[in-house]
Amino acid sequence: MELTAVLTPAGEGGYVALNPETGTTTQGETVEEAIANLTEATALYLLQCPLPVSGHPLVTMFSIPAHALSPRMSLGLR
Repeated sequence: MELTAVLTPAGEGGYVALNPETGTTTQGETVEEAIANLTEATALYLLQCPLPVSGHPLVTMFSIPAHALSPRMSLGLR
């Protein structure tokens, strides 16, 4: 079974790894370690909660305007 791994740099170093199909999340100091940890965590999850085989998810990116990230905008202030 092929699944998706989304890796993002962790603030404290290393990587956070997420499998969006199951929601399993883990971390590792290297990309290889993060994927190995995610593989193990996801396999354990799937033993308890099997997934129907449904193909690959569509993974894409989107942008948020810089002004939307200001603290005043998050409070609804201009």
